[in-house]
Amino acid sequence: MQKKGILDFQRMKKEGEKVTWLTAYDYPTAQFEERAGIDMILVGDSMGNCVYGYPTGTIPVTMDQCIVHTEAVRRGAPNTFVIGDMPFLSYQTTPDDAVRNAGRFYKEAGVDAIKLEGGRRVTKMIRAIVDAGMVVCGHIGLTPQSTGQFGGYKAQGRTAKSALELVKDARAVQEAGVAFLLIEAVTPEVGKFITEDLEIPVYGIGAGLHCDGQLLIVSDVLGIWEAFQPKFVKRYAHMAEESVKAIQDYVSEVREGKFPTEEHCYKMIEGEAEKLMELVQ
Repeated sequence: MQKKGILDFQRMKKEGEKVTWLTAYDYPTAQFEERAGIDMILVGDSMGNCVYGYPTGTIPVTMDQCIVHTEAVRRGAPNTFVIGDMPFLSYQTTPDDAVRNAGRFYKEAGVDAIKLEGGRRVTKMIRAIVDAGMVVCGHIGLTPQSTGQFGGYKAQGRTAKSALELVKDARAVQEAGVAFLLIEAVTPEVGKFITEDLEIPVYGIGAGLHCDGQLLIVSDVLGIWEAFQPKFVKRYAHMAEESVKAIQDYVSEVREGKFPTEEHCYKMIEGEAEKLMELVQ
């Protein structure tokens, strides 16, 4: 498959062609997604939940962890547009820190873009990264790194006043130079308005059908993550249940002496077993 770039995504918005987007955190998953024809892969700081099981979610995730996982994904999906997710405090401190850490994704992991959370308050960081020659994806709405300020994982933009703030954030990050924007956990009305209001592609995760494309967490799509299921998630498989069942079957067969059978065992060269017995006597 031919790798898509930002010009393809701009064309797809104009032509009404939806972009498909999933997270991935490892080499095999990235391979599966590329084979399935996914357009974009996000190596999300959601690895804090889905890979490491941190009680505080994305907050403890480090740059080094993100780089290692992104390198693996890049190797697994060489022909897919890969985005590295800037973890907490990798960009909020100063524009210089933001550029330095974004650059690590490019130099060490070979990404096509980076993503960072926030609206008007991070426009200086966005401009600095863009001015350094990198592609930035914005992220507004429910931003997981700021859930403490929201009082938890709550939908955003449910009133006219709060929706207006999201529109202001969307316009500000577009002006700052983001190539595309992710909006999370907002009402379909807000998702539709922002998508139509901006010139850049707008993608949704829990933002309704009218966005230019959709993102989901791969662990949710495959039914691996069972801690909770957001309202906007649709599970397309139930791999957690299937995995537990497979392991239970393995445990039973080993304990009952049913595994391994002859078909799972190597065979000695004909006559060598007899020679071995002669040698050890």
